[in-house]
Amino acid sequence: MNFLTEMAAELQQEAAVTRKYLAQVDFQQANFRPHERSESFGRLAIHVAEIVAWWKQVLEEEELNFEGFEPENITTTADLLSYFDQLLAASLEALQQANMETLAQNWSMKHGTMVLFTLSKREVLRKFCFNHLIHHRAQLGMYLRLLDLPVPASYGPSADRRDIELIHPYHRE
Repeated sequence: MNFLTEMAAELQQEAAVTRKYLAQVDFQQANFRPHERSESFGRLAIHVAEIVAWWKQVLEEEELNFEGFEPENITTTADLLSYFDQLLAASLEALQQANMETLAQNWSMKHGTMVLFTLSKREVLRKFCFNHLIHHRAQLGMYLRLLDLPVPASYGPSADRRDIELIHPYHRE
């Protein structure tokens, strides 16, 4: 199995878990913030969904520049899941179409002219894309807990779903 195939398999596994988290988002509580410096619940959920687009972005572009970036305006859980599914499908397709030579190329994250970092595309996929997704999914889980919404299992049982948690966490319901 080559690196790109491994990335696609891992993305599918993490996406299955992430989708369960996104399915719990209640947009009636979209403005909730656990702290004044925290992102709102709704914006965090949209960010978690949009992160899966980064695999495609990294493979097909040389940089991601956040200057002028405007997130999608999503106000329902159904729209959030649809958005996530579309972005995931595009990233999985990009992984299937990519070649190993692409992975050695540099990729930069920028904000305007400020370079936040530059790494090889392989490093960005392996380290940054997955770590960023998992980091923000964990934040989303904390928001769910604070709002008393069910927190799905990630890598083991969830206190909210003990009845089904004997199933492997990557199993799609």
